[in-house]
Amino acid sequence: MISFDLKGRTALVTGAGSGIGLEAARIICQSGGKVAINFLPDDPRGPAAVEALRKEGFDAVAAPGDVGDAAAAEAMVKKAIADLGHLDLLVNNAGTPGVKTPIPITDLDSISEELWANLLNVNLMSVWRCSKAAAGALKASKGAIVNTASIAGLGAVASTLVYSGSKAAVINLTKNLAKSLAPEVRVNAVAPGSVDSSWAIEWSDERRTNTIASTPLKKLCTPYDVAELIIYLGFAGGMITGQTVNIDGGVYM
Repeated sequence: MISFDLKGRTALVTGAGSGIGLEAARIICQSGGKVAINFLPDDPRGPAAVEALRKEGFDAVAAPGDVGDAAAAEAMVKKAIADLGHLDLLVNNAGTPGVKTPIPITDLDSISEELWANLLNVNLMSVWRCSKAAAGALKASKGAIVNTASIAGLGAVASTLVYSGSKAAVINLTKNLAKSLAPEVRVNAVAPGSVDSSWAIEWSDERRTNTIASTPLKKLCTPYDVAELIIYLGFAGGMITGQTVNIDGGVYM
């Protein structure tokens, strides 16, 4: 397990009601930090996560808000920073696959304009919105941003080609934000492969088995595995910026 002394350090994690985001928030809390947990206002997992962390004696605050809405995202970030007192780390983790079942890459007719608009808005624009809103606070603290991308953004087969496109854009935005916010703020991304989590895609048992078989480490990532890397890039790795780090058990290589 990763171990840091994060007393006095703060973080805002988007999409933190479950999965990777919640694990990142938990690691920060366990390390002595204070975390703002973002979630959709109508998602009951968010308040439940905050309550559970508080019951364990951790310093967690709720930061409800739809990062897919420009005004709501900005307001959420500003309030979270005020509640935290300052901001050391922004984790842009919120995202959506947009579909319940995979769409074969050859099935262009099933890809709609609405799907493109939704995924680009939630997966890409939310990263921009939250980063822009947090930039001043992060510069003041000489903090960091970590974005959740995907090996799909590097060309791996994903649930849809739309998802792959949105994550490729996140990887590019990560590089450009790193240039824009330097030297005060470092900006990096993590690129998970298949993650064994509550993600809403209904993969077949055959696909799961084949994925594990084709992965050199012979297992899927857990949310904790990815969260651990996020925390390292956020609070350590002082000379790492503009990078996207694969975490996929070696499958992409």
